[in-house]
Amino acid sequence: MSPSRDSLVDALKMKGGTGDHSYATNSHYQRSVFYEIQPLVIENVREMLLKNGFPGCIKVADLGCSTGQNTVLAMSAIAYTIMESYQQMSKNPPEIDCYLNDLPENDFNTTFKLFHSFQEKLKPEVKGKWFVSGVPGSFYSRLFPRKSLHFVHSAFSIHWLSRIPDGLESNTKSIHIKYPYPSNVYKSYLNQFKIDFSLFLKMRSEEVVHNGHMVLTFVGRKVSDTLSKDCFQVWSLLSDCLLDLASEVHTQ
Repeated sequence: MSPSRDSLVDALKMKGGTGDHSYATNSHYQRSVFYEIQPLVIENVREMLLKNGFPGCIKVADLGCSTGQNTVLAMSAIAYTIMESYQQMSKNPPEIDCYLNDLPENDFNTTFKLFHSFQEKLKPEVKGKWFVSGVPGSFYSRLFPRKSLHFVHSAFSIHWLSRIPDGLESNTKSIHIKYPYPSNVYKSYLNQFKIDFSLFLKMRSEEVVHNGHMVLTFVGRKVSDTLSKDCFQVWSLLSDCLLDLASEVHTQ
């Protein structure tokens, strides 16, 4: 029997803090990807503002924000784009509510400290209109009031499933779809992703305003062949490391 969604929500988190082994220190790749998609984020923010008539308060959310400076980078880019767009239209700057979401065990405190240090460097007219808060919980559930969000950003989060799929008994000693694998293992992961992603979109459709926008960045594969070894190299390495670690602990 697979662990329930609630049990995973209470257990999962990235390594907090800013030490050598923290997520904040070891997420340079994710940051580099954001720099690549930043023009797309800016384009969608501007389009959202035009469609919504430049409201007096903008609510944005970073879902699966984790901990560290990556979410600061994303939210600050969005906030600056909003402020710049209002200035170009000769409109008074809006208030901006930035919501940071991740599972309850996430190290929000480290991120809040980084945001505070960043906000202290802002101009007074910007600093006084930018508000940041945390929203703990799974993004596979409702997180915000109906039709309240104008813009949703999420990077490197949605590929994480809400639960371990059923039917993985034949996929022993593996944390992923390992090559080679039985066909039922692939179908189990695929079905769970379909369920989760559909639920994610349903929840956001209830929370995002009409003409709101989302930019979602998540892991995929470049080839159509599900048996390609290229799809599994990183996860296979991680799986082998965990098995070696478990073996050492058992031996001791």
